[in-house]
Amino acid sequence: MTKKIFSGVQPTGNLHLGNYLGAIKNFVELQNEKETQCIFCVVDLHAITVKQDPKELKKNIRETAATFIASGIDPTQSIIFNQSMVTAHSEAAWILSCVSRIGWLNRMTQFKEKAGKDKEKASIGLYSYPVLMAADILLYDASHVPVGDDQKQHLELCRDIAQKFNNDFNSPDFLKLPEPLIQKQFSRIMSLKDGTKKMSKSDPSDLSRINLSDSKEEILNKIKKAKTDPLPLPKEIKGLFERPEAENLLGIYSSLKNQKLENSVNEFNEKNFSQFKEKLSEILVEKIEPISKEIKRLLEDEKFLDSILLEGSEKAGKIASKKIKEMKELVGF
Repeated sequence: MTKKIFSGVQPTGNLHLGNYLGAIKNFVELQNEKETQCIFCVVDLHAITVKQDPKELKKNIRETAATFIASGIDPTQSIIFNQSMVTAHSEAAWILSCVSRIGWLNRMTQFKEKAGKDKEKASIGLYSYPVLMAADILLYDASHVPVGDDQKQHLELCRDIAQKFNNDFNSPDFLKLPEPLIQKQFSRIMSLKDGTKKMSKSDPSDLSRINLSDSKEEILNKIKKAKTDPLPLPKEIKGLFERPEAENLLGIYSSLKNQKLENSVNEFNEKNFSQFKEKLSEILVEKIEPISKEIKRLLEDEKFLDSILLEGSEKAGKIASKKIKEMKELVGF
């Protein structure tokens, strides 16, 4: 049985190591599994839930597509497409929003975090974001969705919405209930300046993150200046969890090496940070520098990137249009 994977990345620009290790690296591994169909979406409809500069958004859409390809996603093997170019996403989101319940959305913790203290000023789009996410997934009969901790709740909601639609319209198996795909050997990537905060493009300090567009010199400088603590690296893993910066840097190393955190702790048993940072810099440059160079090269050919997105959107559209047609018939349209 073919495993169907759907996932998306917002075109926010300046994608960083957290995006790569949390999502894109995993996409490449999934693409190369046998009997697996992968659909990867540049989710620009999700991006406009907060105000965007139109010119910047267009640039960021291309940059996200370039990052997919530079990281190893093959557009001849997987579908790479632009969410807004497939109108079925918006149509399905509206139909599913009429099935969803306000009480369900009120429980979504990510809205509370993103909206901040003044929720009255947040857009309706930001509030109903999880319904659009459900539409994205359900249109393609995805069997599995790669998710991080911050998206698990949204996937559970997606399953609830699918179940209710199926029950409401007496079609038990019409919308497939997707399973979460949790990454092995992955630590949540935190800021290089503060191990208690998530790595983010919105952090005012560029030294807080490794951007996928960073040069070798920039990577080396950022790791050199990354925050540590005065102690040597721990002897055992239990000595790591009270030390957020050490845990974060060893987590990054482990994810890049595809090895367990315990193995990395053993590898650097009581060594000082300068020795460890040297090895971390080496593997970061080895993995990220080629991606950075290829992103820059691809961004010089906008026509090529636009053609990849157009072709992918046509492929995705064929699948989604069939599903939305059936959905409309069930609803009574």
